[in-house]
Amino acid sequence: MKTDISFNTEDGVALAAWFFAAKGATGPAPTVIMSHGFSATKEMHLQGFAETFQTAGMNVLVYDNRNLGDSAGEPRGEIDPEQQIRDYRDAITYAQSRDDVDGERIGIWGSSYSGGHVLVVAAKDRRVKCVISQVPLVQGLDNARRLVRSDHWLGLRAGFVADRQGRMRGEAPLTLPVVGNGPEDPCALPTDDSREFFTSLPPENLGSWKNEITLRSMEMFTEYEPADYISRIGPTPLMMVVGRYDHLTPADMTLAAYERALEPKKLLILDCHHFEAYTGEMFRISAPAQCAWFVEHLM
Repeated sequence: MKTDISFNTEDGVALAAWFFAAKGATGPAPTVIMSHGFSATKEMHLQGFAETFQTAGMNVLVYDNRNLGDSAGEPRGEIDPEQQIRDYRDAITYAQSRDDVDGERIGIWGSSYSGGHVLVVAAKDRRVKCVISQVPLVQGLDNARRLVRSDHWLGLRAGFVADRQGRMRGEAPLTLPVVGNGPEDPCALPTDDSREFFTSLPPENLGSWKNEITLRSMEMFTEYEPADYISRIGPTPLMMVVGRYDHLTPADMTLAAYERALEPKKLLILDCHHFEAYTGEMFRISAPAQCAWFVEHLM
């Protein structure tokens, strides 16, 4: 069972969230905080993970990132990784204010883009006692170079400049689709599995998702380097989940970053591509293993 709630960030933005109360809890319980990846909303297959953790006796707070989904914030579709990291930390503060939360037992979970965020948050914020990073982005620029066709780079860079100039004049931000209608369409995530994932979601898993982000979101993507923080996470326990055939957040980059992490750490490699980590057989393998990691370090 989940409850629809909202909470405010330090700068007053209301973030829409679900709260899953820990099953069987008779007092303040450990709590896991979750948000989704690049442009994605909480409805996109996060409930299964949350319910797994909830059944094991943990509260779970799942929220939409600002400017996306049901959360407030402007401009719409702006994905600022540094701001999203600050919002994770505000989510921790909110959770610690609740009577049903044990503020000394906070875990964080992120996937894809937010899988990078939780690496940074865990490195910076010692309130975090356990972290799971699933199919994470770890190197923004190198990742973008693999995703964006070389003949599109000059136009993309020129767009960044034009967007900055237009914003300075008070114009609306330039925008870009998250996924295109075909492999040749300019978009943020130009892989076949990205297009299939977002365009095939049923309404109950689509939420308030919009196929549009600001162009500046891509500029910030190319400047974002979560792996720079990974060696600072220890002694906070870290689990990383990697898709062996992931080419959206490439597995070789993630594995190289994992090698730089200090103990205690755990690696789970799934025989899947990026989006397959959320559902089906891969979920049935991964969710219990992730839950066991949180139980070991939070319960």
